[in-house]
Amino acid sequence: MNSSTVQAVLTAANGLASLTSAGFCIAGMARPGLALPKGMAVNGGTHLYANAYGARAIPLAAVTLALFAMGDRSTVAPVLAVAGLAQFGDSAIGVQQKNKGMAICAGLLGVLHLASAWWFHMSPAPRG
Repeated sequence: MNSSTVQAVLTAANGLASLTSAGFCIAGMARPGLALPKGMAVNGGTHLYANAYGARAIPLAAVTLALFAMGDRSTVAPVLAVAGLAQFGDSAIGVQQKNKGMAICAGLLGVLHLASAWWFHMSPAPRG
């Protein structure tokens, strides 16, 4: 697989991951109880966490998508690294809350973002 193909695949995968993260965020802000373990009540803290998550996840997804749309490889790697670390934080919260879906999904997205950050950092820009 040549460098241009890998870049296209990683761009599409990370774009989809960013949209997925933003979508879950918006759903969580609208219905904060979605991510809670069964039987746990929604309270003021739940709303605070959902909104704080939105304050991070939505702008980070927007910046990631904008950089891919602009084709700016020089800044993609650091933004993907930040996105990957944020996803690992979300995964840790999922583990703590015994939310298997959140733990696994966020962990996988973290791996995708960090591996992609490494690839964009290490590979030369495709010629074209």
